[in-house]
Amino acid sequence: MSQKFDVVVIGAGPGGYVAAIKAAQLGLSTACIEKYTDKEGKLALGGTCLNVGCIPSKALLDSSWKYHEAKDAFAIHGITTGDVNMDVPAMVGRKANIVKNLTSGVATLFKANGVTSLQGHGKLLAGKRVELTKPDGSVEIIEAENVILASGSRPIDIPPAPVDNNVIVDSTGALEFQTVPKRLGVIGAGVIGLELGSVWSRLGAQVTVLEALDTFLMAADTAVSKEAYKTLTKQGLDIKLGARVTGSKVNGDEVVVTYTDANGEQTITFDKLIVAVGRRPVTTELLAADSGVTIDERGFVFVDDHCATSVPGVYAIGDVVRGMMLAHKASEEGIMVVERIKGHKTEMNYDLIPSVIYTHPEIAWVGKTEQALKAEGVEVNVGTFPFAASGRAMAANDTGGFVKVIADAKTDRVLGVHVIGPSAAELVQQGAIGMEFGTSAEDLGMMVFSHPTLSEALHEAALAVNGGAIHVANRKKR
Repeated sequence: MSQKFDVVVIGAGPGGYVAAIKAAQLGLSTACIEKYTDKEGKLALGGTCLNVGCIPSKALLDSSWKYHEAKDAFAIHGITTGDVNMDVPAMVGRKANIVKNLTSGVATLFKANGVTSLQGHGKLLAGKRVELTKPDGSVEIIEAENVILASGSRPIDIPPAPVDNNVIVDSTGALEFQTVPKRLGVIGAGVIGLELGSVWSRLGAQVTVLEALDTFLMAADTAVSKEAYKTLTKQGLDIKLGARVTGSKVNGDEVVVTYTDANGEQTITFDKLIVAVGRRPVTTELLAADSGVTIDERGFVFVDDHCATSVPGVYAIGDVVRGMMLAHKASEEGIMVVERIKGHKTEMNYDLIPSVIYTHPEIAWVGKTEQALKAEGVEVNVGTFPFAASGRAMAANDTGGFVKVIADAKTDRVLGVHVIGPSAAELVQQGAIGMEFGTSAEDLGMMVFSHPTLSEALHEAALAVNGGAIHVANRKKR
C-alpha cells in the first residue's frame, strides 16, 4: 500500500524545506523528497543554497576578507601582525563544517516538526501521484492531495567552455580550490562571478572577469553600478565588458580562452577558469508526460501569481518558476503556497524582493531603480548620503559607497532604496520594511535612528530627498 500525504514537496532547498516545515506546522501530513548527497554519500538537505551556494560562498567571502584585513588593513588601527598566511584547505574545511551543521540542522527541524524525509528522485505523475526512485533503484508511488515542485536550479553550461571539474569549473568547483590559482578567469560579471572572483582575488589570484554585456550590473541602479565597477576594479578585478567568449582549450594545467571584444579576437591564459553565466531550472525528469503541468522552452514551470500550475493542487516555487533566482524569494513562495493550501488569502509582494551582492563593499537594493522609474515617466526626488560622512563608518575604516533613496516627487512615497557600502544588505532590508507599509521619505526622516550607526546613512539619505539632510550638503532644487 502506497504512502499518502496532504502535501508532498519535491526538493529540500530553501523553498522546499521551508514549505515542508510550514505545512507540518499547519497540521498537514507532509513529506519532502530530496536526492542530493554529500561527499560521504549521505542525504544532504538544504539544496544549492546551503550546500554549494549562498552559505559556502559567504563563508569563503568572510574568511578571505578577514585575511585581507589582517594583511593590509590592520595597521591603520595600530595593530601589527607580521607575516600573514592563508591555509586554503583550512578555510575550505571551515566552510564545509558550516555547511554540515546547517544541513543537519534542517534534518533536525524536519524531525521536530513531523516532516517525513524521503531520499531519492521525485517525479510528478498524473493525478497528483509522485514516483519516488530510491537510491537502490526501487520505485514507490506516493499519493498526494497537494504537490509542491521545488527542484531548484543548476549552473548553465556553455559550449565554448565545457566544465571538466579540473581546470574549468562551475560555481560549485570554485568553492573547492585547495590552492590559490595564480591566474584566474571568470566568465560572467554577475553576482556569482563577482563574489567568487573577489574571494580568490583577496587571496592573491590575478583575476580577469569576462562579461559579454557592455553594461556592468544592468539590474542595479546606474549610480550604484558605476561605483561598484570603480571599486572592484581598484581592488584588483580586471573586468572586461563586451567580451564574448568563443572558445577554450585546456593544455595540461592551464586553459587558453578565446574571446571577442571591440578590438576583435583576443586570447588569454588562465590556471583556472570559473564559468558563472547564470543558472537554469532543474525540471529534467521532474514531470511525466501526462502530469498535466506545462513548462516553457527554457524549462521554467508555468505558474500564476500564487505559484499554482495548470493542474489544481500542484504548485511550483523558487528557481523553477519566473522571477529572480533567490533563496529568500523561494522561501516566501513556499510559505505563501502552503498557507493558501490551508485556505488563507496570503499574498506575496514581488515588487519588494531585495537583491544583494556580497562583495566588499556589499551591493544591495530593493524597489525600482532611478533609470527604470524615469523610463516609466515617473517624476522622482532622490536623496543620497555617502558613508565617507558617516561617523560609524569612519570609526570602522569602511567609508566606501553611499545610500540612495528614491521617492515619488508627487506623493513622497519611497520607491527604491539602493546601497553600496558596509552592511548594505541590512540597510536595504530596513528600507524594504518601510516600503512594505508605504513609507514616505518624510516618514523615514522623522524616525529616530541610534547614533552612531550605519543606519544613520539611510536616515540622512531620506532627509536629503526633500533637501533636509543635516550631515551633508543638500542638492539645490531646480
